[in-house]
Amino acid sequence: MYLIALCDDEAAELDQIEQLLGQYQQTAAPGLLEYELRRFSSAEELLEQIETKDYTPDLLLLDIFLSGKTGIEAAERIRRSGGCMPIVFLTMSKEHALSAYEVDAIQYLVKPLEKKRFFHAMDTAFEQLQKIEKNQILLRMSGGIRRLRSDEIIYCESQKNYQMIYLKNEACRIRLTAGELWEMLRKSPQFGRCGRSFILNMNHILSIERSEICMDNGQTIYIPRNKAAEFKQIYFAYYFKEMDSS
Repeated sequence: MYLIALCDDEAAELDQIEQLLGQYQQTAAPGLLEYELRRFSSAEELLEQIETKDYTPDLLLLDIFLSGKTGIEAAERIRRSGGCMPIVFLTMSKEHALSAYEVDAIQYLVKPLEKKRFFHAMDTAFEQLQKIEKNQILLRMSGGIRRLRSDEIIYCESQKNYQMIYLKNEACRIRLTAGELWEMLRKSPQFGRCGRSFILNMNHILSIERSEICMDNGQTIYIPRNKAAEFKQIYFAYYFKEMDSS
């Protein structure tokens, strides 16, 4: 189930986008493209939901010319806070195309919307969402199900039958064994297991020295020297593989 947010200050425009989405859904195989739609009439309303109501849309269809904050300003704020969802801009003018791509918009559609161009934009958006899904894990937490991108996870620490997952600005505690969590993460090549207690995202490692591993969130992980030596081999194998592929 995808969460799709529409933001336009004209009700008729929202109606048209919703209708086009319904038509696009009918082109997919039954049950393949399920989504929940939310309509917003201002950038402020959208930002409030995202920043205070823990609402994270998977796809954002956003008008540029809005009363109050513009769609570009809203997108810039969403990107600064870490939002990485595909954004499609819908607008009456071509003059903001450069600003749109500066916030990594995947499409820029000029109104009145053409069905063919809209469908092409949705093809691009959902292809990107499918790629994102491959790099995500779903975790059951006390507040419900949470979806995490692999690159959000800095490292994980085992505490018996619980695991601490450290993100940039928070830590999550989940009831899982270290082995169960490793099975979820090992499909992503940037994760390496360090002994029985730690799983590290190697893209977030700054240095490995003796019994210390320094992460880019400022955290230092202290482990036995022999575990550090073992992990160095894993890390450098990954590092040089990435170098060769770049």
